[in-house]
Amino acid sequence: MTVILVKAERTYPVTLTNSWTLELQRSFADRTRVAVIVSEGYSPDLSELRDSDSELHVFTVPDGEDGKTIATLTKLWNWLGAAGFTRSDLIVGIGGGAITDLAGFAAASWLRGIDWVAVPTSLAGMVDASVGGKTGINSDYGKNLIGAFHSPVGVVIDTSFLQSLSDRDFAAGMAEVIKCGFISDPKILDVAASHSVDSLRNSPDVITELIQRAVSVKAQVVASDFKENLAREVLNYGHTLGHAIEIHAKYQLRHGEAVAIGLVYAAELAAARGLISSTELDLHRSILSSYGLPITFERQAWPKLLPLLALDKKARGNTVRFVALNGIGKTVRLEDLTSAELDAAYERISS
Repeated sequence: MTVILVKAERTYPVTLTNSWTLELQRSFADRTRVAVIVSEGYSPDLSELRDSDSELHVFTVPDGEDGKTIATLTKLWNWLGAAGFTRSDLIVGIGGGAITDLAGFAAASWLRGIDWVAVPTSLAGMVDASVGGKTGINSDYGKNLIGAFHSPVGVVIDTSFLQSLSDRDFAAGMAEVIKCGFISDPKILDVAASHSVDSLRNSPDVITELIQRAVSVKAQVVASDFKENLAREVLNYGHTLGHAIEIHAKYQLRHGEAVAIGLVYAAELAAARGLISSTELDLHRSILSSYGLPITFERQAWPKLLPLLALDKKARGNTVRFVALNGIGKTVRLEDLTSAELDAAYERISS
């Protein structure tokens, strides 16, 4: 078992374990009621949890981004009210990033904040969504525009969940891992470049190392800037265009797939400014494509994507801001990009 401490508005453990049920039950102590939120398409075996002394309530919500809506949240609030949840009770989100985002925001908003625990079951959830305390749901105008900063009291990671993950979802999770390599930990890039989805599936120690490294990167950033005033924005490398693509594609692309395209786009912007070399730009393309991730997007989509960039949370007034690299492991913000630069970079990633 490995424990990584995340220091935010509270200090909480991210525990890597091979027995998620045992670790999760520790958080049930002195809880009269526990709400477990899972998706319609995936519900793990909860029989061991039912043996606890706590009153267990299981709430099922729509899969993926379809569950991150005001309508679903309203149902959750009503369920919690009907079950009599108080401030000393607990919410647990078991699933991918969409589930932990939703569960965290339900916990943040119920009675102005009750405790919650994240049990991510996807690679993206393990290294990104469940860690950092950003919770939220989607608006018709953008992804995660409605939310709150509300850290869990614990995150439980069990890599055995990855055994049932599809190759596509595994690869999508690797986009977030690779992102952490580009912004902070080049060792991640070395390890990722020497493997593939197939080889990582057969190398549990290696994938555990990558998860530990990615979580550590996020923990360090969150500790320095919990509420995303400036420093934490580095974690959004690749996300400005990525989120716009997700909205345009009506979430038919995985989050990591959209971010992969966004990473290459941000690298193109940096390369055009002379901030990174052609070799570093090519590394973005080669390492992401080696995991089967997309690195281009349809040319005709650009007129619809461009206005969506203004909805990004890093935008200030009418200014679109991008996180970019000034070398591997070094980040900068680009705030003075011209329309010509944006257009030219998109042309270079167009298919």
